[in-house]
Amino acid sequence: MTYFLVTFVLMLIVIAIMAVGVIFGRRAIKGSCGGGMSKAECVCIEKCDKRKKIEADAQLN
Repeated sequence: MTYFLVTFVLMLIVIAIMAVGVIFGRRAIKGSCGGGMSKAECVCIEKCDKRKKIEADAQLN
């Protein structure tokens, strides 16, 4: 039980540190622009080449 509690507390500390980093960094947490889903939203400032190609193909059809 001690190992569980120590691990749980350490994970909470890591999550809190990441949250502080996001708050002070003022950036959105984001995945890749390409995603894996065809209609995934891209939150990137500059769209990646894969996303540009997908959008260009969609406009042609």
